[in-house]
Amino acid sequence: MVRRFEYTPTLGWSISRYDTFNLCKRQYYYQYYPREDREFDFLKISTLKSLTSVPLEIGNVSHEVIKVLLRRLQKTAKEIDRERFMEFVRRETLRICGEKDFIEVYYKDADEIDPETQILPKVLAALNNLLDSPRLPWLMKEALETKDEWLVEPEGYGECRIDGMKAYCKVDFLFPVGDEIHIYDWKTGKKDEKKHPKQMRGYVTWAHFHYGVDYTKIKPKVAYLLPEYEEQSVPLNEFDIQAFSDLIREETDEMYGYLENVETNKPKLKSEFKMTDNLRICSFCNFRELCGRD
Repeated sequence: MVRRFEYTPTLGWSISRYDTFNLCKRQYYYQYYPREDREFDFLKISTLKSLTSVPLEIGNVSHEVIKVLLRRLQKTAKEIDRERFMEFVRRETLRICGEKDFIEVYYKDADEIDPETQILPKVLAALNNLLDSPRLPWLMKEALETKDEWLVEPEGYGECRIDGMKAYCKVDFLFPVGDEIHIYDWKTGKKDEKKHPKQMRGYVTWAHFHYGVDYTKIKPKVAYLLPEYEEQSVPLNEFDIQAFSDLIREETDEMYGYLENVETNKPKLKSEFKMTDNLRICSFCNFRELCGRD
């Protein structure tokens, strides 16, 4: 049973939050404390924050379609009509992308984004790779009996506690097989041998916290959908988990260091959140206009 938490303003660690913090303190400020800014209008910051990109939407659309696929499998094990499914993928890609504003267009790196030629082909490739992989028939054979216990892109932010600290670790797909819990995380981008195993340790900790299952019974896998289907297991032991907890405490304390009030999560002045010196990072940042680096 997944536990529920009352809202508190306390800062909560997540891999995306700390990655942004580590990348550029000013980007972190705009991303997580836009209401505190007195220089720029909140609506302006929110508009920039909502910008997406072609790589992000390839991943986003793929996740959304896989969610629909898995929830369909929970209802029926009937064979998938590949042609109809791919037409559904096309419609969803155009619908989802049609509601988005792209950073490439906003900053005039492109006149427009055509989802049908720039996003859909990779989404189709990712989904075909998943359908052709041995994982899907294995899932239908081994895990379908417990389909009512599957967690598919669960609602909320994946809140848990890591050694007493608030943290967010939202899984893509979790399901039991026998006395084990399997966790899958779908990736459409490149492998990241540092970030992705760290992310999976967060999911394992989340599953242990909510389900009380021994760490040795939790099996996390990163599933890369492009350029072909490939899975990467993340082996864990009690020393890995303790080291992970220590790391999360260290990273949380770093972010606390930029707060005026830890209990209310009130940040220090924006001037304390320095801009990165790495201008290459700026070229991918939604907020570079605010820093005069557009």
